[in-house]
Amino acid sequence: MRVAFYCPNKPLSHPEPSGDLAIAQGIHDALREEGWNCQEIVRFRSRWFWKSSEGRHDAWRALMEAFSQAIAFQPHVWLTYHSYYKSPDILGPLIAGVMGIPYILFQPMYGTKRRKDAKTRTGFYLNRIALKRCDHAFTNNREDVESLRRVLPATKITHLPPGIFPEEFQHDEEARRQVRAAYGLPDDAPVILTAARFRPGVKVESLEYLFRSLALLLEQRLEFTLLVVGGGPMEQTVKAAANALLPRRVAFTGQILRKDMHRYYSAADIFAFPGIGESLGMVQLEAQSCGLPVVALDAPGAAQVVAKDRTGLLTPREGSEEAMARAIGEFLLNPAMRKAFGERARKYVREERNLHTTYRRLSQMLEVEVGRRRRRI
Repeated sequence: MRVAFYCPNKPLSHPEPSGDLAIAQGIHDALREEGWNCQEIVRFRSRWFWKSSEGRHDAWRALMEAFSQAIAFQPHVWLTYHSYYKSPDILGPLIAGVMGIPYILFQPMYGTKRRKDAKTRTGFYLNRIALKRCDHAFTNNREDVESLRRVLPATKITHLPPGIFPEEFQHDEEARRQVRAAYGLPDDAPVILTAARFRPGVKVESLEYLFRSLALLLEQRLEFTLLVVGGGPMEQTVKAAANALLPRRVAFTGQILRKDMHRYYSAADIFAFPGIGESLGMVQLEAQSCGLPVVALDAPGAAQVVAKDRTGLLTPREGSEEAMARAIGEFLLNPAMRKAFGERARKYVREERNLHTTYRRLSQMLEVEVGRRRRRI
């Protein structure tokens, strides 16, 4: 069967790596493995399109293109990934309705506060139309379920837990030796890894929070090196903060392709990233799959991807940097604890956060929706 796939926020060809892009690509590839002919039907990025005449023109052109592609492709179902007030899906509801096929949303978002702000009101209502017209909504963030119930009946909402494909993130001992040698990391001292895009906002806030936490450990004379993976427009700011707080304890790798990240996780002993404002911690899942214990803030994003006190330590935000420093210090001082948490982390991802299992269920439910629509006809 055929799936018309659409990503209004970031098309699959978008050049900037992100968790959202990884999820979208994973859905696309997994459905193909499950036997679906899954095709990205159009690459129109709807982000704030209504704010300019050029954007409105692009939207009209995208609608015509998508109609043409859909008529030629003859999909059995339309699947849109990540419609929300900034990038609402205006194509799927129209085309799926005309073609008489199920219209499905994966990871839509809905917040009524956007209706109150003139800047976001149009996007709110366009996204609301998409939600009201969908046959089923899937979300991988349990924090979104309650808000979706404001606009959809519970029978049309399914929570599928976030995850990764574990085989893409496996410990590699040879890579551990190579990466450590490349960055001059000693074999006999623990390495803490963190990874983020260096962009303004919560990503840089999280990195600076981590640097301040680790600076407290210097006072205890604990040995460690911090390996920072990432790049972006705030690179100089991030490097200046790290070098000021953690002199001679930090190595920067620059941006690393996701397919190579397992090599860097393998080089480390602990993964630490606070995750301020994170909806889901994909890097934390990747690190655990490679056998790393995780330290993060006890917030909804991390709590959905880390088994607290089993695969990682989640610290209260109210405890400030001291609580995170204590958690990291526990792992630094106790190799046996690191190993036990890391082994449980690998098993947790494989058994509880495995996208092969999750997307098999998605595939089965899409088949149900297609069958239900056929019975109506």
